[in-house]
Amino acid sequence: MTTSKWFELPKELPIPVDDGACAHLQGMFMPDVNLQSTRGRQVNIGEVSSNKTVFFFYPMTGKPGVPLPKGWDLIPGARGCTPESCSYRDHYREFRDLGFEVFGISSQTTEDQKEFSQRSGITYEILSDSKLELARALRLPTFTVEEVERPLIRRLTLIAKERKIEKVFYPIFPPDKNADQVLEYLHQS
Repeated sequence: MTTSKWFELPKELPIPVDDGACAHLQGMFMPDVNLQSTRGRQVNIGEVSSNKTVFFFYPMTGKPGVPLPKGWDLIPGARGCTPESCSYRDHYREFRDLGFEVFGISSQTTEDQKEFSQRSGITYEILSDSKLELARALRLPTFTVEEVERPLIRRLTLIAKERKIEKVFYPIFPPDKNADQVLEYLHQS
């Protein structure tokens, strides 16, 4: 797969349905879980969510020379991590102008996230939940694929203020429009 293909969403992707796996999240408080950042620091989720924060979770970004798992495009909500991440990059200034910080989160290693961040010019921090500590604390939906050694977090977005989850976006489709949907919500609230 060429690099440009990671930025394109194939037609006919299956649309994820709301299975209720995130119904418990709205109103929850963000836990004190420390995650490694692409900027080389530990980020305490509880502390950063005391301000206005957007956390978008995604399964995994592609890597040059490494094929995506078999059947990836057939898993509802799996495909589109690069377009979603780049959309947040492109709108990052708008989020900051509204007083929000943005964090991307996946269960990928920090090394993989740093490579992606540098290659894609990502301006916000990406956090590694490779041990699924935050995913478990919040009871986030995950899934597994044969070619990946750890569970992957399903695509969802949380808006937190004063450590409390104010809004949940789940399921997300299409992923490249998620940042636009979140910005629209923030402008209306």
